[in-house]
Amino acid sequence: MFMLSIIAKISGIIGLLLITYGIFIKKERRRDKEFALGGLFLLFYSIYLKDLIFVILQIVFISANLYEVYKLRKKKS
Repeated sequence: MFMLSIIAKISGIIGLLLITYGIFIKKERRRDKEFALGGLFLLFYSIYLKDLIFVILQIVFISANLYEVYKLRKKKS
């Protein structure tokens, strides 16, 4: 259980760092991918915390970013 706690906290830190890093990326498509990946790490952390509001928020955040990546890919084609 202790090891899971450490992994979950590291996952939360990585997610926060990826989203923060994504803010500074100029390419919109790459930025959205960083946001989605960071959101996945934070989703794992929020599931570990058993915080339903945060889980829902992360699912919406990830979905919005993946939709944006899809729109950009379709626009480029």
